[in-house]
Amino acid sequence: MAEPTRPLLTDSNSLPPRSLDETIERYIGSFGWAQFLQATLVSFSGVFDAQQTFISVFTDFEPTWHCTESDSFCHDSVSNICILPKTAWSWNLSPHVSVISEWSLQCAGSFVKGLPESSFFVGCLIGGLVLSTLADSSMGRKNMLFLSCLIMSISTMLTVFSPNIWVYAFLRFVNGVGRATVGTCALVLSTELVGKKWRGRVGIMSFFGFMLGFLSLPAMAYINRGNSWRILYIWTSVPTMVYCVMVRFFVCEWLFVRGRREEAISILKRVASSDVTMSLPFEEQENIDEKPSVNIYAAMKVLVEKRWALKRVSTVMAVAFGIGLVYYGMPLALSNLDFNVYMSAAFNALMDLPANLITLFLVDKLSRKNALIGFTALGGISSVLIFALQNMRIKNHGALQLVLELMSYFCACSAFNMEMIYTIELFPTCVRNSAIAMARQALVLGGVFSPIMVAAGRKNGVWSFGLFGLAIGLLGCLRLDCQRLEGVIYATLWTRKNAEIGGVTMIWLVV
Repeated sequence: MAEPTRPLLTDSNSLPPRSLDETIERYIGSFGWAQFLQATLVSFSGVFDAQQTFISVFTDFEPTWHCTESDSFCHDSVSNICILPKTAWSWNLSPHVSVISEWSLQCAGSFVKGLPESSFFVGCLIGGLVLSTLADSSMGRKNMLFLSCLIMSISTMLTVFSPNIWVYAFLRFVNGVGRATVGTCALVLSTELVGKKWRGRVGIMSFFGFMLGFLSLPAMAYINRGNSWRILYIWTSVPTMVYCVMVRFFVCEWLFVRGRREEAISILKRVASSDVTMSLPFEEQENIDEKPSVNIYAAMKVLVEKRWALKRVSTVMAVAFGIGLVYYGMPLALSNLDFNVYMSAAFNALMDLPANLITLFLVDKLSRKNALIGFTALGGISSVLIFALQNMRIKNHGALQLVLELMSYFCACSAFNMEMIYTIELFPTCVRNSAIAMARQALVLGGVFSPIMVAAGRKNGVWSFGLFGLAIGLLGCLRLDCQRLEGVIYATLWTRKNAEIGGVTMIWLVV
């Protein structure tokens, strides 16, 4: 009787791959042109992510004004227009350049002024909680990225027709729900089909996309200066819709962790070079250390129930909250500085470049703990100094304010990049998306409070720059024991459909 045939490997290695990472590296290489094109396309979603995150810098700012009557009511020493008669002053530009001037919100409270952008970040929080685990399970990361960009595009276009601040805030909330999973899905999609040694560097590509999107905003706003704020939303909506189509037809996803082996093999063959022929032993599941995950909440459950995971996630989230206050708050507070807002925003966007380059080239050399403490401490000191400078009677100090603001934002960007790469390395594929999402949730939580703090800081800088500095500095000094693992962590989630236990989700964790 002839012996049963076994799948043959055309690779020179005689042993079958023991993990998905080994399978990827054996048949398609660590990093080739196919992976580069995939990573570039997916990372481009950061452009639209950044545009919707910081668009309020140019749509929700409080315009400058001037006196129209030279009498006792209006003179150069008056800084509060709310105490002046409406006939005594006028906006320097058309009222339609900002939602504040168009809807006469100049005398409204800080909560109302900051409500639209805070609603956006609340939407990011809720969208992250509801949608993040779906990307790890039933929906998949590609479909989630497509859906997220589609929601962003539609809600952005509808924002153009907002009749008041309340409808505007609601549509910003919907936009935030769509934006919630863009960064997480893009980060995982760009890194999961490359070899381990390239993941840190490829992960930085999504940050470059975010920088490009942020940099495009002051350019568009400068071209649109003096015109309605609604035009900016049109300009950012249409390209996002085009990008949705590209994602739908050109992005590949690693589907083995969702139990779709045939499609996973097809994707590997498509990405692999043309001279490689393979027959993968996927039916021998004992050789693969990562199983399909089909349970929506199991991944999040592991991160909460396991003591080691909860400790690490909690510590990283606390630091991320402080980073988020500065990371999102500093660009939103640019109009509070005594400097040109267009140039300030462009310089802020460019600060992402040195932050990304430092992370890109030193990601394998920097200590995660020391780097985070150093960046957060320096960022906090710079932010507090801005507040101190605003209270000093020094003329023409706008440039010095900008330098300190750029330093603080640079430190927040660097700390944010390190935080995301840090989280990728701590968790395996089957829970990686959920782990990154939890860290980003804490970051976005800082964004929820920052717009209101910025609005309050227009009258007193202690509520913006002062609190920003204290928060990131103190939280950044928390003890970080989350060093990269010296041992090996295997986390395997899967549903045994035909098992004797009736399909109960099994979770094995060995440290």
